[in-house]
Amino acid sequence: MNGSGWLTAVALVLVIEGVLPFAAPALWRDTFRRMGELTDGQLRFIGAASMLGGLFVLWLVSSAN
Repeated sequence: MNGSGWLTAVALVLVIEGVLPFAAPALWRDTFRRMGELTDGQLRFIGAASMLGGLFVLWLVSSAN
């Protein structure tokens, strides 16, 4: 991926991350409050699952080309 591709990816992450606080700020705030109550292990599991899910989607996209 070239430099422009990386910037596009970062821009898409920012857009996607901004949808929930824009559309439902109370839900977003409640979600972050609940996440603050999770243990470190639970947060690490969520992070690992998110990364693996992202890698899986990238693999699907790259194998479709």
